[in-house]
Amino acid sequence: MPYLAGMVPLYASARLAPTGVGFARRLAEHGARPALHGPEGVTSYADLARRVERRRREADLAGVPRVQVLAMRPCEDDVVTYLACLAAGHPVLVTDPGSPESARRLAERFAGDGPAPHPDLALLLSTSGSTGSPRLVRLAASAVQANAEAIADYLGLTPDDVAITALPLHYCYGLSVLHSHLAVGASVVLTETSVVDPCFWAAVDDAGVTSVAGVPHSFTMMERAGLRLEDHPSLRLLTQAGGRMDPERVRDWARRGRDAGCDLVVMYGQTEATARMAYLPPDLAEQRPDCVGVPVPGGDLRLDPVPGQPAGVGELVYTGPNVMMGYAEDRADLARGHDLTELRTGDLGSQDPDGLWRVVGRLSRFAKVLGLRVDLDRVEARLREEGYDVLLADGGDRLALAVLAAPGDEARATRVRAAAAGLAGVPEAAVDVVALDALPMLPSGKPDRAAVPALAARQPETTGASAGGSVADLLATVLGRPVGPDDTFAGLGGDSLSYVEASVRLEEHLGRLPADWHLRTAVDLEACATDRAGGSESRWTAQVDTSVVLRAAAIVAIVGTHANLLGVVGGAHVLLAVTGYNLARFALSRPARRDRVRTVLAGAGRVALPAVLWISAVALVTGQYPWTTALLVNHVLGPPGWSEPEWHYWFLEAMVWALVGLAALVAVPAVHRAERRWPFALPVALALLGLLTRYEVVVLRGPDVIHRPEIVLWLVALGWAAARAHDVRRRLVVTALLVATVPGFFEDPAREAVVVVGVLVLVWVRRLRLPRHLVAPLSALAAASLWIYLTHWQVYPHLEVDHPMLATLASLVVGLAAWRVWTPLCRHARRVVAARSSRVLHEVPGR
Repeated sequence: MPYLAGMVPLYASARLAPTGVGFARRLAEHGARPALHGPEGVTSYADLARRVERRRREADLAGVPRVQVLAMRPCEDDVVTYLACLAAGHPVLVTDPGSPESARRLAERFAGDGPAPHPDLALLLSTSGSTGSPRLVRLAASAVQANAEAIADYLGLTPDDVAITALPLHYCYGLSVLHSHLAVGASVVLTETSVVDPCFWAAVDDAGVTSVAGVPHSFTMMERAGLRLEDHPSLRLLTQAGGRMDPERVRDWARRGRDAGCDLVVMYGQTEATARMAYLPPDLAEQRPDCVGVPVPGGDLRLDPVPGQPAGVGELVYTGPNVMMGYAEDRADLARGHDLTELRTGDLGSQDPDGLWRVVGRLSRFAKVLGLRVDLDRVEARLREEGYDVLLADGGDRLALAVLAAPGDEARATRVRAAAAGLAGVPEAAVDVVALDALPMLPSGKPDRAAVPALAARQPETTGASAGGSVADLLATVLGRPVGPDDTFAGLGGDSLSYVEASVRLEEHLGRLPADWHLRTAVDLEACATDRAGGSESRWTAQVDTSVVLRAAAIVAIVGTHANLLGVVGGAHVLLAVTGYNLARFALSRPARRDRVRTVLAGAGRVALPAVLWISAVALVTGQYPWTTALLVNHVLGPPGWSEPEWHYWFLEAMVWALVGLAALVAVPAVHRAERRWPFALPVALALLGLLTRYEVVVLRGPDVIHRPEIVLWLVALGWAAARAHDVRRRLVVTALLVATVPGFFEDPAREAVVVVGVLVLVWVRRLRLPRHLVAPLSALAAASLWIYLTHWQVYPHLEVDHPMLATLASLVVGLAAWRVWTPLCRHARRVVAARSSRVLHEVPGR
């Protein structure tokens, strides 16, 4: 079975079976309505009820109650097991399937002989979604049912609603989404994909999902992925909990939702209250984004005075049927009854005159440093206002502070130490600072402040780059700029040149690289890390991005053909399609129009700068090239037809001007909006428009049609369309266009076959499995392809007549060497620029 060691029975007693949780026992009442949407199709409530009953019999859940340990994934089998336990009255200890070792320790800790679990006990959860929590929250069946009904009530859920597992099911928030929808006969889409994965949103559209739940980190990822709510018309609700989201971001998402006909509901809760204690009515999200709202139906909030706090501020105390039975720190606690009738939240709150509640701080978020009482939330908030992304914790008579900083940025660590000491009124020596490229996060997506003291205590080993080995470190090394936990490769301006090296480094670090890794945040990628020795990856083979393989193969074919070793032509035109393919994946994955234009132009610059420098240097030394070639304007001001050596660099010229032209195009607001709305149709339309020059309906200049940017732009657009072809129908459209338009272009069937086959591989095969020993050399060739193309014109002619093999190898080696020299110089330059920009920003008055 897929759950941890089956369902692990911890202990049992000979007592009558309890009533269980109501919604789990009444599944059959909803009949043929859809309950679960999974990879194998839709399961009705009637079928789900039958499977739950069958699982009860198979797992011997009809007899005496036993606590079951379930490593719960968002899959139908685990949900069936979970519901079978709830229906039979067997308490479930839900654990993180991604932390089997922590789950095993929990099972061992609560296993053995002991008293029977209390008859009311239904669910055991770790606080904050952390399997490593030292204690468990004991939740009664009545609390689980009451909270599910309360959430369904204030969200207005109906049987027609459809949710999706955007959050882990071992986390109380994610679990509450399942509970509340099943309680009213609504349905849930089960998926393990992230909110930045196009497959997630395809599932939203296919199933008609009406609500998506997220923690603040989820909304950050959706922002960076450029989510457009209006592209998903079935959505009517966004819900946010799991920590405070900045009021301006709440207001922004509320506006986005309003424009798309979708409500934002901000909620406040704790695992100790099953899930939810308060919610902000959606019509107040824009006007009162700093409030947590009103108590959930059946619940109540009050303030208890706290010494030293101003009038009107006290500890929030919650009462309601969803309050936990109490904590469990050992197996004996599982037999305890209801220890609590109310929940002291530990949060400082206040109530506005109109009755809305707000959380203003954390009672336990105070530290005694050298006898001085320090409000950690206030200091942390002020540091964030000054531009520092930090987590602050009690370090035991010291302040422990983690700051997001570039690897090795000791200057930033020094500045934030001084700022924190000043705000707290303590000496700088009493502040321990650790500079990290990714702030620690819990599996639930919440900040892990508990980890900060240990990190800060290990100074200086964990400062800056010495923290080494993280995804953010690797991306920072490749891109030559600071990388934060919520940054993505595409969002940081990564392009096809840096993609190759980044993917190879990450493959080594993660063991297996997700296909959409360039769209995932650093912290999400870190969570994907697998143990290669124990994972499913073969020690002999590895999957490589198809565009990487095509770039390596094309550059070898180009050089080998020029050096008279091979006779494979068409590689450069395949690379033009690869250019469009990577343009769509990287530059056009950014949501803001200005960011897109800037990234496309930066990509053009990364090709143009080395090209202009190298060709100009060769021209000065040898006089081989005219200035039109050196400045990449040969197609406009050079000879109209092919002539050597003026046209040697036609490919780079076509690539640069195609990127410049596309940057100008997406800079037009109407085009930008059209691309966001029709991401596949627009490049197809551009390809069709480009055929006007390909078929010479429009003739701009000169007879040499196969080498001019305005002629080959149609291939770049087809590569762009290939990247957006996420289903068979769209891939067939791109295939049809290729097969219809490439033949006859070169008047060379062999060359046309190379182009068609090369681009079709790009369309239909996104990753290729190759012998592992080939990955490193292929990746190096792909990454160095620009410099190989630049330099090979000066290498192979000296050897091609008598030694074509040597001419080819020498060209590849020289290009690789040039790339090895150029790359660290560029990274160093980017770091210097970034450091100066950061220093200037910090010195701006008021920062």
